Amino acid sequence: MKTLRRIHLYLGCFFAPLLTFYLLTGWYQTLYRNRTKTEGEAGDWVSRMTSVHVDQIYPSEQAMSFSPTLFRWLVVGMSACLLVTLAIGIVLAFRLNRSKWPVWLSLVLGVVFPILLLWLGQKR
Repeated sequence: MKTLRRIHLYLGCFFAPLLTFYLLTGWYQTLYRNRTKTEGEAGDWVSRMTSVHVDQIYPSEQAMSFSPTLFRWLVVGMSACLLVTLAIGIVLAFRLNRSKWPVWLSLVLGVVFPILLLWLGQKR
């Protein structure tokens, strides 16, 4: 159990800054849909950060071309480790709580509630 907690702690701390970045830029894209559509056209710093989120490049006038491969591998690694930390967190939630029903309820609501909101948002 101590090993799981340590893995969860270190993976969470390592990826927290990048996850925060993706959370904030994704939030911005959700609220402001008029982003620059082509790579490298971003003018202000917010558009540049959005370009990193969407295109995995940092637009710069000095760059002749862009290769997002290395950054994409970092994001793929982050995604895989996030899945591992989520699984560890769920295991810890079940193991460390005497009552299992609040954990099950949280998991079920985490699936059902977003589906319900998407369904309610459909126009018919």
